[in-house]
Amino acid sequence: MTEDVMPPLMFGGLVVFLLLGFPVAFSLAAVGLFFGFISIELGFFTTAYLGNLPLRVFGTLSNDLLLSIPFFTLMGAILERCGLAEDLLEGTGQLFGKIPGGLAYAVILVGAVLGAITGTVAASVIAMGMISLPIMIKYGYDMRIATGVIAASGTITQLIPPSLVLIVLGDQLGRSVGDMYAGAIGPSILQIVLFILFIVGVSIFAPHKVPPLPDEALGTRGWPLIWRVAKGMVPSIVLIFLVLGTIFMGLATPTEAGAMGAVGAVGLAVLNGRYSWKLLREAMGNTMRITAMVIFILLGATVFSLVFQGVDGGIWLEHLMSGVPGGQLGFLIFVNIFVFFLAFFLDFFEIAFIIVPLLAPVAAKLGIDLVWFGVLLCINLQTSFMHPPFGFALFYLRGIAPKSVLSRDIYWGAIPWLLLQVVLVGVVILWPESVTYWIDRGTGVDPNSVQIEVPMPDMGEDAPPITFN
Repeated sequence: MTEDVMPPLMFGGLVVFLLLGFPVAFSLAAVGLFFGFISIELGFFTTAYLGNLPLRVFGTLSNDLLLSIPFFTLMGAILERCGLAEDLLEGTGQLFGKIPGGLAYAVILVGAVLGAITGTVAASVIAMGMISLPIMIKYGYDMRIATGVIAASGTITQLIPPSLVLIVLGDQLGRSVGDMYAGAIGPSILQIVLFILFIVGVSIFAPHKVPPLPDEALGTRGWPLIWRVAKGMVPSIVLIFLVLGTIFMGLATPTEAGAMGAVGAVGLAVLNGRYSWKLLREAMGNTMRITAMVIFILLGATVFSLVFQGVDGGIWLEHLMSGVPGGQLGFLIFVNIFVFFLAFFLDFFEIAFIIVPLLAPVAAKLGIDLVWFGVLLCINLQTSFMHPPFGFALFYLRGIAPKSVLSRDIYWGAIPWLLLQVVLVGVVILWPESVTYWIDRGTGVDPNSVQIEVPMPDMGEDAPPITFN
C-alpha cells in the first residue's frame, strides 16, 4: 500500500462511521488512531510523530480564545429565558402591524437583534415561533410565508456577531475574531435587506398572503408604543456595544467581551424581573452541554488532522483542489457547493473542525483572503439550518408549531429563504469588498518597504549605517 491512498481511505472510513450513526467526536478520534497505527506499521511515519498528540490536545484545551464559547453560550442561554424576545416581538409587531407584511418585518428585525445578543438559533426560532406564529395564523398570513420567515430570521444568528460560528472559524483559519466579526457586518446587513425585500415583493404582488393587523388587534399607538419598543431595544443595543464595541475598539479580547456579555445578560434578566436561580442553573446546564460537545469534537478533529497531515493529506487535497478549473472563482464555487451538500448531514461545528482546516491552506495558496473565505463559509453554513427536511431550524419550529401547521408547509416555506441565502453567497463571492471593506486596513504602509538605519558605533560619522529591511 502506498502513502497516496491513505488520505482518501481516511475520508472513506470517516464517512462509514458517520453513516453507521457513531458520534462525530469519537468517529474522528477512532479513524485517526486506527489509520495512525496502520501508518506506523507501514512506515509512513514513526511512533514519535504520534507523540505530538498530547501536545496538540494540551494546546487545544489551553486556547484562551475557545473560552469565549461558553461565555457567549451562557449569555444567549440567559437571554433566551429572560423574556427579552417576547417584549421585543410584541412591541415591534404592534409598531409595524398596520402595514402589509408588518409582522414579518418585525420578525426579521427582532431576529437580527436577538442574533446580535444571543448567538443562539434555537432561542430565536423557538421564541419567535411561540409568539409570532399563532398571531400570523390568526390574522390570515400564508402558512408558508409565516413559517419560512420565522425559521430564516432565526438563522441570521449564525452570521451576525457575536456568532459562535465566527469564533470557531477564526480559530481554525488563524485569523482574529475581531476581523471575523468586522468582516461579517456587511453580509449581515445584506442578508437583512434581502429578507426585507422579499417581504416587500410579497406584499406588493400577493398582499393577501401578508395582511396588516386589524384595528382591534392594535393596542395603544403613539409615544406609549414607541417608549415600549425603545425600552426593549435600548438595553439590547447597550449590551451589543458592550460585547462587540469593546472588541472592535481593542479594549477587550473576545473572551473578556464574552464574560462582560454574560454579566450584562444577567443584568437584563434582573431588569426584566425574570432572574432566578432556576434560570441561571438551566442556562449553565445548557452551556455545559454545548461546550462539552464542541470540545470533544475539536479533540477528535485534532487526532484526525494530525494523522491526516502525517500521511501528506494536505498535499493530496491541495493537488485535488488545484485541478479545479477557474482559479480562485472555480475553487470558491466548488467549495461552497461541496459545503452546501455536506451541510445536509453535518452541523456547522463538525464542518468547521473537519473540513475548514483542510481547505484553509489551499485557499491561502490561491491568494484568497482567509477572513473573506471564513465569512463566506459562515453564510453557507447557515443553510444547514434551513435544508428541508434536515434543517435544525425546521425541527425547532416543528416542535413548537400548532398541529394545524403541516410539516410540508414548513419545508416548502423554507425554500425561498434558502435560495436567498444562496444568493447572498453568490453576492459575497462576486463582491469581496462587502467583507473586506469593514476590516481595519492598518496604516496603509507596506512593512516590507520599511527600512531602519542604525549608524555603527565608534566608527565616525562617515561610517555607513547598518540597514534593516
